[in-house]
Amino acid sequence: MTTTPTDSQEKTHGKVGLSGILGDYPIATIEALSGFNILAQNYPLLNPKSLIVIDDRVTVTKGENAGERLDTVGTIGLVLHNKDYEAVSLLCLNANNHTKPIITDTSQPSAYFIGPSSNDSELIAASNLDDGMALAECLKADHVTMAISPNEWLFNDTVKHLSQDRPVTVFTTLNKADEVSKPLAGHNVKVVVTSDRTVLEHLEYGGLSYADILALDDTKIIDLKAVAWPTPEPLASDPSKPTRYPIEAWPPILRKPIEAIANYTQVPLAMSGQAVLGAIAHIGQAHIDAPMGSEHKPTSLIIITEGESGTGKTQVMGLSHFKIDQHEKQLYSNYLSDVSSWENNLLSLKGKDRAAFLDENPKPPNPVTMFDDATIEPLIDRFVDGEMYNASLSTDEAGQFFNGHTMKSDTAGSALGAITKLYSSGIAGRTRSQKNAYANPRTKAYDVRMTFLLQGQRVVLEKALTDPLMSGQGFLARAMIACPEDLRGKRVWNDPKRRNDRPHDNPCLIDYWSRCQSLLDPLPANLPSDSTGAPSRIKMQWASNEALQAFEDGMQAIENRQASGQVLEYLKAYASRMAENATRIASLMAFFDSRKTVTTDDIKRGFMLVEYSTTERLRYLDAMPTGEQNDSEKLSGWLVDKARGKTPHKLGRTYISNNAPSPMRKNTKLLQNELDKLEAAGHIKQELEGRMKVISINPKLYK
Repeated sequence: MTTTPTDSQEKTHGKVGLSGILGDYPIATIEALSGFNILAQNYPLLNPKSLIVIDDRVTVTKGENAGERLDTVGTIGLVLHNKDYEAVSLLCLNANNHTKPIITDTSQPSAYFIGPSSNDSELIAASNLDDGMALAECLKADHVTMAISPNEWLFNDTVKHLSQDRPVTVFTTLNKADEVSKPLAGHNVKVVVTSDRTVLEHLEYGGLSYADILALDDTKIIDLKAVAWPTPEPLASDPSKPTRYPIEAWPPILRKPIEAIANYTQVPLAMSGQAVLGAIAHIGQAHIDAPMGSEHKPTSLIIITEGESGTGKTQVMGLSHFKIDQHEKQLYSNYLSDVSSWENNLLSLKGKDRAAFLDENPKPPNPVTMFDDATIEPLIDRFVDGEMYNASLSTDEAGQFFNGHTMKSDTAGSALGAITKLYSSGIAGRTRSQKNAYANPRTKAYDVRMTFLLQGQRVVLEKALTDPLMSGQGFLARAMIACPEDLRGKRVWNDPKRRNDRPHDNPCLIDYWSRCQSLLDPLPANLPSDSTGAPSRIKMQWASNEALQAFEDGMQAIENRQASGQVLEYLKAYASRMAENATRIASLMAFFDSRKTVTTDDIKRGFMLVEYSTTERLRYLDAMPTGEQNDSEKLSGWLVDKARGKTPHKLGRTYISNNAPSPMRKNTKLLQNELDKLEAAGHIKQELEGRMKVISINPKLYK
């Protein structure tokens, strides 16, 4: 007996996914299957929890028919699962199939499973319910799991989906072998091809077991994963080809000014984006800290951008830092006036009055926080002496930093250590003798912030980015790096429209500068401070559990890529800082948008910019001198040559290890890394033949 659903029932079913409504339906008992012959006959095989009685009209929640209410009243629903065994759809059967079954969601691959859910069983796919049930009955003594596609036209997508995690077996006959195999070529699928009878006919009428069928002389087993070889990808690294800059990573409030700055200065988006990132880091580090695990981190950044002389670095910073420069100029003007008044007052005093004045009125500190040519030591001094809490070293001549005395002297390691400590913990310190008459008892500064925005020529940056000390001390591991293309020779200077289009009239830049100004010079009530006058920064929070999960998922993905043979295996120091940079950037984006919480969208945008920087960092590591082969090219060429006369083209893994070209020979870790690269590029396949490891070479490399 069925009941008419209430509006509230249907409304609820329309709002939640399938897993959320399964509990609303009763599990189908054997009595409930009267009239559903195929289910009743095979009931002992089925998982009772996968059969439910549908007593209302199910509302589609996904796919092109989302929102549609289906005529499912009085049907039995077979719960369909994806490869992760998540319930994603229903196959709704009418009594004795008097009308066509209804599938509630055809937008995602799914199947009805019969048999063990363990991965060690053989997964066999069937294209329809009748064949699937019959095969499940015949093979119930074998260690197999049946995956039944909800209908035949969804079969190929279902098999491809299931084969992502484990091999899938499909059955066909010789006359249909191509029809079945071609759509599944290259996937982890094994096709069992019988000649005259289908596998089901052999089982039902021929009296053969599954093992007997596989042993027949005319049965063929085709491994579709091995059949289809891809076109080999080139292995030569091309460090001259820049990575595409993900401008879509920026929210509109910042993307539009970045695009405008790039347009007016005729520079790559990456150069403009890095400059704006430096500007919002300089502003935001004074006000917020970023969530990181159970603590918070500074939002300071280390930003390095490659750009030759004349590419527009100065012009870019003129626009990205326009309001910062104006603000600094005004602060400095006020400072000069205050110092002049202070000196005049001091000159008019003598003796005890002069001493009392100095005690009560110390000389005003210089308020400048933007520096372009300072070394790290005087900046540390200003932090420790309490003269500033936030600063930036922003320069379009990075050579002044990398080639300066500090970075070339025997104190370079100490200076880099001080920078990384500032970045990670916001602590500045100095250790000097306290015995002389001018000793300063201050040795530490806490909760201070320092952003580095360094733009320079390749001849300067190339040495720095490959310098062991820079990497070992952690400076480069924390850097956001961009090496964009050089647009010189492609710029336009004689366009009248461009000549009359002025950046200071651009509404996007005006809005950007207005926001910068409000953050640089906030109302006193919006700038909390502690009892000493030091800033009390806002601790940014995750907007939701989903946002936190997105951050942790991104961190996990980075962690997995540091494993042996993965792309970040030899860049672990850099990789370990990627997630932290992502949350810093995401927090800055949220703060610039007047928010105190970091959303899922924010953190995903942060990871996009970090991934771009990582790719650029890898470009420097992979750079090879012109005309010289990298290790991957050497190994691929050697494998092709050694397997040239073999059919098929295979070599034993042990032979390769003992004879491969240097430096891979007998270096197991490096060799495996290169073999993994070759497999990913479609040059080889690493396989097992019994207990022997073999390497198969792509035959397309011989053409």
